[in-house]
Amino acid sequence: MTFELQEEIQALQDNDKYHIENEYDPTEEDVERLLEAAVEAVAESSESITAPDVFDVYRSLLKRSKDVSGPIMSKLLDSISSGLQTELDATMHDVERGDQQGYMSHKIPLEHFGFLLLWFVSAAEQVKGPEEDDAPAPKGRKGRSGKTGGKAVYRGAANQKGEAWTWIDQMPTTLTLISKVLRLQTQRIWTTTAEREAFLTCMTRPAYQITESEVYMKIEPIKNGVLKIICLAVKHHGHSMAAQVAIMQNLQFYEHLAEPMAECLSFLANDFDHAQLGDEVLREIAGKTFNGQDQKGPRVFAKFLVKFAELSPRSVLKQLSLLLNQLDSESYPIRVALVEVIGHLIKELGSDEQQQNQNQKQQVPALYELLITRLLDLSSYVRTKVLQVLSKLCDERGKYPKQRLLITSAAGSALSDKVASTRKGAVSLLIKLLVTHPYGRIHGGLLEESVFESEYNAIKEELAKLEDQVGKAVQRNDEDDVENDEEAEGEGGGTGPSEKKRKRSKSDDEMDVDSEEKEDNIGGDTEEDEPSMDVDGEDDEQATPRKKSKKRSKLGPRKSQLDMSALSNEQAALASLETNEMKLLDLRRRYYAEALNFIRLIENCMDPIGELLGSTHKAEVLEAIDFFRVAHEYHFESAKIGLKKMMHLVWTKDNSNSSEEGNEIKGIRSRLLECYKNIYFEPLPDLTPKEQVNRIAKNMIELTYDATLAELTSLEEMMRIMMDDNQVHPDIQAKLWQVYSTNKQLPKAQRRGAIAILGMLALAKRSVLTDRVDTMLKTGLGPLGKTDLTLARYTCVALQRLNGSAKKVKGSLSDKTVRLEMDNAIFRRLQAVIEMPCRSKDWFGLAEQAINAIYALGEHPDILCNEIIKKLTVRAFSEDRKPKVGTETQLADKDPDAMDEDHLEDVTQDSDGVTPVPDTQSSDKEAGSDMGDAFELSQLLFVVGHVAIKQIVFLELVEREWKRQKDEKQAAEKQAAASKGGPQGSKDGEELDQVAGNAEDEIGERIGAVRETELLYGEQSLLAIYGPMLVHICGSPHKFKNRTLRAAATLSFSKFLCVSSQFCDTHHRLLFKILETSRDADIRSNIVIALGDVAVSFSNIIDENSNELYKGLSDKNLVVKKNTLMVLTHLILNGMIKVKGQLGEMAKCLEDPEPRIADLAKLFFKELSTKENAIYNNLPDVISHLSTGAHAVDEETFQSTLKYIFTFVEKQEKQAENIVEKLCQRFHLSEEPRQWRDVAYCLSLLPFKSERSVKKLIEGLQFYRDKLHEPKNHRCVQARSNKSKDKPDSDLDEFEKILEEHRAQGEEDHALEKRVGKKKVAAARKRAAPARKSTRGKKAVAALDGNDDDQYED
Repeated sequence: MTFELQEEIQALQDNDKYHIENEYDPTEEDVERLLEAAVEAVAESSESITAPDVFDVYRSLLKRSKDVSGPIMSKLLDSISSGLQTELDATMHDVERGDQQGYMSHKIPLEHFGFLLLWFVSAAEQVKGPEEDDAPAPKGRKGRSGKTGGKAVYRGAANQKGEAWTWIDQMPTTLTLISKVLRLQTQRIWTTTAEREAFLTCMTRPAYQITESEVYMKIEPIKNGVLKIICLAVKHHGHSMAAQVAIMQNLQFYEHLAEPMAECLSFLANDFDHAQLGDEVLREIAGKTFNGQDQKGPRVFAKFLVKFAELSPRSVLKQLSLLLNQLDSESYPIRVALVEVIGHLIKELGSDEQQQNQNQKQQVPALYELLITRLLDLSSYVRTKVLQVLSKLCDERGKYPKQRLLITSAAGSALSDKVASTRKGAVSLLIKLLVTHPYGRIHGGLLEESVFESEYNAIKEELAKLEDQVGKAVQRNDEDDVENDEEAEGEGGGTGPSEKKRKRSKSDDEMDVDSEEKEDNIGGDTEEDEPSMDVDGEDDEQATPRKKSKKRSKLGPRKSQLDMSALSNEQAALASLETNEMKLLDLRRRYYAEALNFIRLIENCMDPIGELLGSTHKAEVLEAIDFFRVAHEYHFESAKIGLKKMMHLVWTKDNSNSSEEGNEIKGIRSRLLECYKNIYFEPLPDLTPKEQVNRIAKNMIELTYDATLAELTSLEEMMRIMMDDNQVHPDIQAKLWQVYSTNKQLPKAQRRGAIAILGMLALAKRSVLTDRVDTMLKTGLGPLGKTDLTLARYTCVALQRLNGSAKKVKGSLSDKTVRLEMDNAIFRRLQAVIEMPCRSKDWFGLAEQAINAIYALGEHPDILCNEIIKKLTVRAFSEDRKPKVGTETQLADKDPDAMDEDHLEDVTQDSDGVTPVPDTQSSDKEAGSDMGDAFELSQLLFVVGHVAIKQIVFLELVEREWKRQKDEKQAAEKQAAASKGGPQGSKDGEELDQVAGNAEDEIGERIGAVRETELLYGEQSLLAIYGPMLVHICGSPHKFKNRTLRAAATLSFSKFLCVSSQFCDTHHRLLFKILETSRDADIRSNIVIALGDVAVSFSNIIDENSNELYKGLSDKNLVVKKNTLMVLTHLILNGMIKVKGQLGEMAKCLEDPEPRIADLAKLFFKELSTKENAIYNNLPDVISHLSTGAHAVDEETFQSTLKYIFTFVEKQEKQAENIVEKLCQRFHLSEEPRQWRDVAYCLSLLPFKSERSVKKLIEGLQFYRDKLHEPKNHRCVQARSNKSKDKPDSDLDEFEKILEEHRAQGEEDHALEKRVGKKKVAAARKRAAPARKSTRGKKAVAALDGNDDDQYED
């Protein structure tokens, strides 16, 4: 029987039906004996394989491989491999000798061995034990799973002897043997194509079968062996077509083969010089149509394209024109892949400038433009990938500066993308652009706009002078570039700083206190300057031009080329002398123009990135932090604003590390602290320890310059955390104390900053201040403090930290704060500070903190405050002040509402220190017995009000201390009772618990009575005297017109309202009256905030008058409106006042033109939506409030407002159903067309997710069918029905027909009504015409009669 290889391969497809003439059963025969005989025969002569008895033994074992033990399978493979190797060597020898008869004799044995090898691979795959996706075990000793070290293990599933077998170790050797076979000149042995293809199938199919296993392809030797077999078959044996089909099928069915197939084609093109197969595969992929709904298939082809472009970009470049058609593919993974492919091509084209031809130089800008265009792709994945690719391309430093400017502009536009990942990618790209910017040849790589702008202007002036000398001999050819430079200058000309930083003779890191120079300026300007790098651009002008500029000089005519025919001999000679200098200056001008363009583009991105700091997506917040850090390192002015903004992130609750795309991401607060540490606290190289301390202390102080209250609060928290982590060295603390206490003349801001930072550090460790109390008293509350009230105020804040600043635990009675005796020197200094004569507005802030310090540290602060109030009262009403009052009142004030504090600088510099008071108090007569100093009275009232509010807090501490003492006493008694033992002891313990509870209630009631009746109404209470005085001053604005006095009185009056419910109930209407009538925005703003505090204390009183509070939302002043919104947000969300239909006023703020108001309103509704049914219950009132009546808004505002509010309703389907029903009924109750349109629009906003919602809409047809003639109403209702078509409702089609019928009928009725109305008007006009004629006739007769009478009278 002849052996036909092709037929045998076909028969092998069904293993069970494969016929073997002399088949052996391994379960019945002695397998080892049979195999031993066959192996010996093959070993003696490899051609013995053709013997039927030998060949049948091998085939029988392979057919029943599941019943064969592991050692037998291993021996079988060794025999086949050795026989094939022997036969191959003999064949190669005969081929080399040219012995045709010799090598033709090896044809049949080779086919036998090839067939057995093909069958063996199939059989080995069938008997494997573990699953393909089992991970390879780590390298180590053998165990139950066999060999380890990254190699999978396979067992015979039905192995009766229980022996494990694997051939994974033999795979590399077997694949290497096949590679050797494929080096044969098969066309000489197998002369027909069919025979040769059959033999190639035996060699290549095992390789393709191995590729189907993901585990095998992860092992590098096996993967390389498989790829080499495919490449050899394609290169030497005409396997291209079959390989192309196999590759496309593998990409379609096996996701793990995307990158190996790309490696195969790259290997084939680079090592075997056969790129045709890769080209054909790319052409076939370019012609495929990918479905947008299919995710797996396009993703595999996308991975293949990216890997192939990375390994062999030149091959992809040849087919790029065809592949670009896939940019219009529905499947976004393909578009993402092409974006990455373009990136690899740009990298390849730009990698070797010397080998670039003209075509390639034109390709790169076109590819960049194509990438930037894809930022408009509909898929956010594509847009994000574009930004990532551009970021990688930025590492190609300085090659395409014009494209870098386009990229910077595109990244700035992407900052407003709706998707967080795209915004994050844009920020990352901007960071990369900054780090890799090509403008670092001069000025040390820094990008300080003022420096570049001054250099640019200087070069322009120098260039203009040379042009004047040469005349018009030098004609520029690059006019477009010049115009662009001029435009760039014009766009950003106003963005640079108005003042240049002055040079300092001493080091930037040296504190002023260390210098012998004494500066009298009080602006802190020196301290606010950032350390600047030395700029030296004149030392090496030859290094200024960039490579690109030099390269361009070879490509086209430069400006230095002269039109000699148009010049005289003198002009030509002069031009030739100036040519080189002109070239150099022009190149430098372009360099600075491009740099300025880049700097201004980055500056324009600062505000959008600053907004990203408030994002809810952690990743983009972290990128924004990194951006401002990098921008600050490159000396961007606007980066300081961003650094201040991101300081507030210290309050972020999310501080846990997370992972994204395999990378660990720090928490926001951790990254923030790390950023600030790198910028301000990390030591710099090449500085001595003393200089390091000076620099860090200086940086800490500068953080307080021009800081708002919110920024100082965030900085305080940051310093506390750093101090807790022991990141502030004692030497730095000592330096801060030195700056604060030095006798040298320092800028005021520097000394203030030092004590402010020390107070912040003391929050974590009280020991920072305890040893320096005398220093604070001598400096901050001494002569320096009297001349600088802000310094004294910061010192008072620091003194408050001496009590330990222990956080109160809710429900705990323990108090760990430290309190001092009242005879301590601290209190004497605080009293002196409050009582010192002063007419500055800063006194009020100082007095507030001084009183806070007294109540924070004193054992009996009320005694000292009692004394202070009495002395201030005597000073304010003392008779020896009358002459001074008369003098003051003679100074006329033209504006009765002007505050004494309005012109503090002028006031403090006047010789008498007096600000004029109203003209109405200017006469000597009025300066008599009942007149006093308004400013001193303001000081008195301010202190009285603040003492009242602090006394409440002090009473709460007293109550807690009493309860603590009582609790300790009861615990001791209970313990003593328990020690008696027995039932009597337990009974006594229960009685003690009951007594303790009653005692706590009694303490609370006693303290409440003191607050309610004694503080403001007690006979012995000092504050009781001032309540009527405050009411009188606040209620008599026509008498007390001094603005400072009214502001202080109103503030104190507000604080008094928080003390006693009786006082509040009696006088709260006066506060609302002042809120309504006052023209002073500061007073109104203070009242709004005070009303929030009153509502916390006595919610029922404010709840009754909440309508008055909502009026602040309509205030013209932005601060009043913002404070009102914040107070209402706090009160409503915490349940302190009830919403009674006023939510519409809050909704109006959603469309406020001021972004801060709109953002606060959105935050309010977002938080309100978390309350159960809060928005749903108030929605009808909101619609009514915005649609009808005096509060109604225009339709456009109504629609945008309700669109936002309905986003919180559509999530609850049950609520949506009820709203549909209510809105349909509202149609019936409303009469105005405007209301119909508003209700219809609200209907269109609902989701109609269920059949019940649609049913409600259909059932409500009777209420709105007569309103469908309005086009907007019909469109809204029809839109809802269209959106509901995916819901199962049999009546939906009929409902649409009814809608159309009623619309047509309504239009006819409306048209008829109009015609009838016109006819009625016409008839009325006709009836009125004769009446008018008769009236005119009567008037004419009367006129004639009148004339006759006149004649008779004459």
